[in-house]
Amino acid sequence: MRPVDAARNPAGCAPATYGEGERPPRGDYTRAGADYCCEQDWASYSEAEHALYQRLHARQCALLDGHACDAFVRALAHLGPAERIPRFERVSDRLEAATGWRLVAVPGLIPEEAFFSLLARRRFPVTDWLRRPEEFDYIVEPDLFHDLFGHVPLLFEPVFADFMQAYGAGAMKASGLGACELLARLYWYTVEFGLIASPDGWRAYGAGLLSSGSELVHAVRATGPRRLAFDVHRMMRSRYRIDCFQPTYFVIDSFEDLFRACEPDFTPLYERVKQSIRASGEIEAGQAATGDRPALQA
Repeated sequence: MRPVDAARNPAGCAPATYGEGERPPRGDYTRAGADYCCEQDWASYSEAEHALYQRLHARQCALLDGHACDAFVRALAHLGPAERIPRFERVSDRLEAATGWRLVAVPGLIPEEAFFSLLARRRFPVTDWLRRPEEFDYIVEPDLFHDLFGHVPLLFEPVFADFMQAYGAGAMKASGLGACELLARLYWYTVEFGLIASPDGWRAYGAGLLSSGSELVHAVRATGPRRLAFDVHRMMRSRYRIDCFQPTYFVIDSFEDLFRACEPDFTPLYERVKQSIRASGEIEAGQAATGDRPALQA
């Protein structure tokens, strides 16, 4: 799940995204309440959908070794057996006992303020529909598998769970400063497509990578992508694509570093980023920029 622009998009309408792409979001938004949440209609999942979830889970688990961060691998078992699509309520009970978070079902991408408000209250929105079989290898927007498998395990890790709440609280303030797009970019390059350094090399912690059957290996192993040292200012200036592999990844040293980066008041940073954009423009996806620092392998 990721934040999107909700300008002039009331509940019941699919919101627009900040990222560049060609397809509108899908999902039945008529089911959503004013906060964009809905009930997970678990009984409506077909046997084919349960089987598809099991196949997706098995495929991703086979790719984790050497590509996913240790914290994710440790926490994955908290989702429970993969033979059926998990009931959000049952995962929530385990998650709340571990870090105080709960899951809420949503029909798809949701507006930024609704999204940030949920995070600030330690509520994580999970899309309740599953991709189609022909999208087994790649899907543009978040579905149930992406949100549940990709995002939820790390919410069982206390430091990462605290970071996510801090991000949500900070983003609520950003919405009043005209800086939500800058926060959306930070989220994209960390929570969705972030890499972390380990003694054995780069590993993925971003949900967009952990739930992908091809970009996970690409992000960690391929020689083509640009991998840069963690730099909040650079991320906030950088546009991104939502419909192809990322040409640039940012690498953190630890979740503690990520949490500390979101502790200060971002108000002065927003102004510096906006000044940089006014003076030099935004950085297009994949574009090099002055001052870029390549991430170093351990």
